Amino acid sequence: MWRRPAWQVLRQFVRHESDTVTSLVLERSMNRVQLLGRVGQDPVMRQVEGKNPVTIFSLATNEMWRTGDSEVNQGGDISQKTTWHRISVFRPGLRDVTYQYVKKGSRIYVEGKLDYGEYTDKNNVRRQATTIIADNVIFLSD
Repeated sequence: MWRRPAWQVLRQFVRHESDTVTSLVLERSMNRVQLLGRVGQDPVMRQVEGKNPVTIFSLATNEMWRTGDSEVNQGGDISQKTTWHRISVFRPGLRDVTYQYVKKGSRIYVEGKLDYGEYTDKNNVRRQATTIIADNVIFLSD
């Protein structure tokens, strides 16, 4: 009554082992962002006690499209949308150069990754925040 056939025990062992091995394998994924736009404000440097300093600024990107029946003929209205992005620079060398040389209105190219976080504002209200953690900032001429 307490004995199981050997093949059932082996099957269960193999299933358990394959589940364990699968759970240890890290899945490959990608979180990359590339933005080209204009700086909306001069960067600010912030530092919370015991944490690394960060340079923060906003970046505006624009999208334009033509509405109407046909994009081939020049009829229709042109629509535009501006999206604002919060850029955070933590890398020590890049952080300092960005703080020193990026100015409001500068045209820059940013590479980085998306990060979603939560913070409590001065009124103790929990807020969601989305930021781009910059790996590279390239200054472009106007």
